[in-house]
Amino acid sequence: MKFRLLGLGLVATTALAACQPQDVAAPEPALSIERAYASPSLTGPSPRSLRFSPDGTRVTFLRAKEDDQRVLDLWAMNIDGGEPYMLVDSRVLVEEERELTEAERQLRERARISSSGIVRYQWDSQGDAILVPLDGDVFHVDIESGDARRVMETPEYETDARISPQGNYVSFIRDQNLFITDLETGRERAITREGGGLISWGMAEFVSQEELSRYTGYWWSPDERYMAVARVDESPVENIERMEIDADGSARVVDQRYPRAGTANANVDLYIFDLESGNFSRVDLADTSDYYLARVNWSRDSQTAYVQVLDRMQRNLDIRAVNPATGASDTWLMESTDIWINLTNDFRALDDGSVLWTSEDTPGGFRHIQHRAADGSLITQVTSGGWVVGSINTVDQENGLVYFTGWMDSPLDRHLFVVPLDGSAQPTAITEGEGRWSGSFNAGATTFIGSYSNPSTPPQTGLYSNDGERIRWIEENALVEGHPYFEFAEAHIHPQYGTLEAADGTTLHYQMYLPTDFDPNREYPVVQYLYGGPHAQVVHRGWQGTRAQLFAQRGYIYFTIDNRGSWNRGRDFEGHLQRRMGSVEVEDQLVGLDYLKSLPYVDAENIGIWGWSYGGYMTLMTTLQAPGEYAAGVSGAPVTDWTLYETAYTERYMDHPDANFEGYEQSSVFAHLDGYETPLFLIHGMADDNVIFANSVRLYGELQQRRADFEMMTYPGQRHGVRGEDRSVHMWTDIFEFFDRHLKDEQ
Repeated sequence: MKFRLLGLGLVATTALAACQPQDVAAPEPALSIERAYASPSLTGPSPRSLRFSPDGTRVTFLRAKEDDQRVLDLWAMNIDGGEPYMLVDSRVLVEEERELTEAERQLRERARISSSGIVRYQWDSQGDAILVPLDGDVFHVDIESGDARRVMETPEYETDARISPQGNYVSFIRDQNLFITDLETGRERAITREGGGLISWGMAEFVSQEELSRYTGYWWSPDERYMAVARVDESPVENIERMEIDADGSARVVDQRYPRAGTANANVDLYIFDLESGNFSRVDLADTSDYYLARVNWSRDSQTAYVQVLDRMQRNLDIRAVNPATGASDTWLMESTDIWINLTNDFRALDDGSVLWTSEDTPGGFRHIQHRAADGSLITQVTSGGWVVGSINTVDQENGLVYFTGWMDSPLDRHLFVVPLDGSAQPTAITEGEGRWSGSFNAGATTFIGSYSNPSTPPQTGLYSNDGERIRWIEENALVEGHPYFEFAEAHIHPQYGTLEAADGTTLHYQMYLPTDFDPNREYPVVQYLYGGPHAQVVHRGWQGTRAQLFAQRGYIYFTIDNRGSWNRGRDFEGHLQRRMGSVEVEDQLVGLDYLKSLPYVDAENIGIWGWSYGGYMTLMTTLQAPGEYAAGVSGAPVTDWTLYETAYTERYMDHPDANFEGYEQSSVFAHLDGYETPLFLIHGMADDNVIFANSVRLYGELQQRRADFEMMTYPGQRHGVRGEDRSVHMWTDIFEFFDRHLKDEQ
């Protein structure tokens, strides 16, 4: 017998073998849960953080060790030929890394870095050396000799280490202060000294890391004379005492400054530090302290800092042109919307003082490229139309060309394009095929590192000329003998794609994996996966790993639909869920459910649903608003009440709680608990500092008060994601056992 923890106590359940359908035996899966999460990764040796050396002679990248996919090393490949070779072995530099500090742990959690070893690196501008932060210190690696010099060896943990633009200094954060070290003399200099407690310098506060994708709080000018430095005062932020319980049984109360929706944010100021004079100038950013410091960029001549400032409700973006000598600033460009501003990293300062910029201030809110003069005025609308530019890759100023990534042909396929800077012609695709491309160009925009994948092809990385012609492979990652996935390739299932219509006629895209040995004359249980929220797209033609394969090989149909509000369809498409999360997304997920039930090979009585984070929230909201329509649901790390979640995310989409009381009330899981009928399996990490554990604890308590039956699993020491091979196998074994029990028993 196997015992499972339920909301009302311990109940015995039969073993998995007894849960198989009695009429037709389920096919034997080719892929086990254990192998799916073991090393080496089944995706294959997929390099990451690919970059050209400054002189363009090499490509460098991070790659996981074969015996442990969690540990990364630095590799290189010469452009003119030869096989890739390991440049820096993380275990040679540091045999055993010390424990991460809380600040570094949080930074990695925000940046979704789950690996160890070398997780970041940076070339110097001359191409002579690479900076490798590791073990809380910094190594300076000489490229020709391979010698690694430890820049500092201190008991303190240094974070956010970088080489200055001209290669003269290493800058870093220590004890919430900003330091620099002169690489020639070894002399260390404290730029700030006030940091400590609730004050930090050069660091990004929690919501900037988590929701604005800003992970730093300092920015060098190109000539190394100035540094823009953020000062953060967290004293206004509400302190939340939360319990963290670790796997060793220890427990501690953590004081976390966590700004819940409607409460005060940190005060963030920006200063310009002049390295020559040693003086600070405070930057004039706004006439209120209630704003978000979003981005900082510099002009090529270092005479202007461009600072992006968001108002609290994130409907107005003010780009300020700052004089670094005085801190005085003026509005360079103002963008406003009645939906919300989506930030990018597309501010590109050009040699002549003009700027390339992408904006959603277009019909339909589709992001497109603009060329703006030094004073902010529009020179050229470079691209336009009912499709989305993803990001600017590089600018060939000599030939007047812009290379970018976008979704011009379909929201499911991402390609690289080139367009004249003067907007005189339509963009031309330089990549082809159904799938997803990404690219990184060399300094002269003559070649790029391109990575491609599709649902049956794990990421392949090559070196390409700027017309898309492949020069050579960097990592072909072919599914041939010796590849980790080779023995499972024959059983691999390619998804089907299609479209459905929302209630208002909007086109919705779906994908569906049919089971191994699919027989259209049989009925199959279904698991519907969802995310549902903004800034996410789950239906696409890229490599999607092995999770869908695990379900399909176990006799399930695996189905996903991207509802209104999801990513890469334009801001107007996202805006459907404004001020009413958990509404139109649910309607569209139920369109998918109705479609599934119309299919003759679907067992309409045995359809389950699952999701994580916003998807966990959506699992709850969908099953509660459609009681009895699903046979089972798995909800991981869900938000249950948006007043428990943080300001920058929640208020962007829901407005301030005082201005949208009814919207917050109806978007709460607790407003719909009368519809609780679908059996639920609830999962949460007990050290989650993003969607704090209180979200699930409150739900546990309410369901118990109602004497409702539910199952739960908590993971000690785990944050917003469940990490590690053993825990992953444990969690997915339990999830499959839950679905098997509820979706296959009655077949």
